[in-house]
Amino acid sequence: MKSKQITKKIVAGKYKGKTILLPSKKTTRSSKSIVLESFFNTIQFEIIDATFVEVFSGSGSIGLEALSRGANEILFMEKDKDALKILKQNIANLGSDACSVYSGDSFNNINEIIAKLKREKKEAYFYIDPPFSVREGMEDIYDKTMDLIASLPKTVVKLIIIEHMSGLEIPEIIGAFFQIKSKKFGNTTLTYFQNS
Repeated sequence: MKSKQITKKIVAGKYKGKTILLPSKKTTRSSKSIVLESFFNTIQFEIIDATFVEVFSGSGSIGLEALSRGANEILFMEKDKDALKILKQNIANLGSDACSVYSGDSFNNINEIIAKLKREKKEAYFYIDPPFSVREGMEDIYDKTMDLIASLPKTVVKLIIIEHMSGLEIPEIIGAFFQIKSKKFGNTTLTYFQNS
């Protein structure tokens, strides 16, 4: 029996009600709607005309929601082949040319994103939702994520948002950035970092 395609809808903005396809639960987790709602309530007006980078994109649900709510440009980064296919399909379904997809390892591709932002003299919102470290082969994912954040130059960062397991201790300072707030939603926490 063919498994039913999992979907969710864009909550607000110009694409409100449009359906987003989600990859199978095995490869990626979709951000919970309560987390999504809180995040967009926090940055709702700031995001208009902004550049938004979704570092571990999965289906692209966060970035596409940001696009719907007025962000100017979305840069997606994803490694998983199934998730990439769905991500590209979701972008195509919205018919927007404001999205770019960087396929492959986010830890390598981040340099390309940094170079692009520097070249265009842009600051971006970085939404970073790494796979949970409890997954096989992902034990050091959070260490690598902290290194990735520390490698970001202040000039390209407007705000960094990390979606992570609630039990994880996130340092107060990472590289040139300091923690400004943290909000817990059951097993998931959103932690925000800004330029120091």
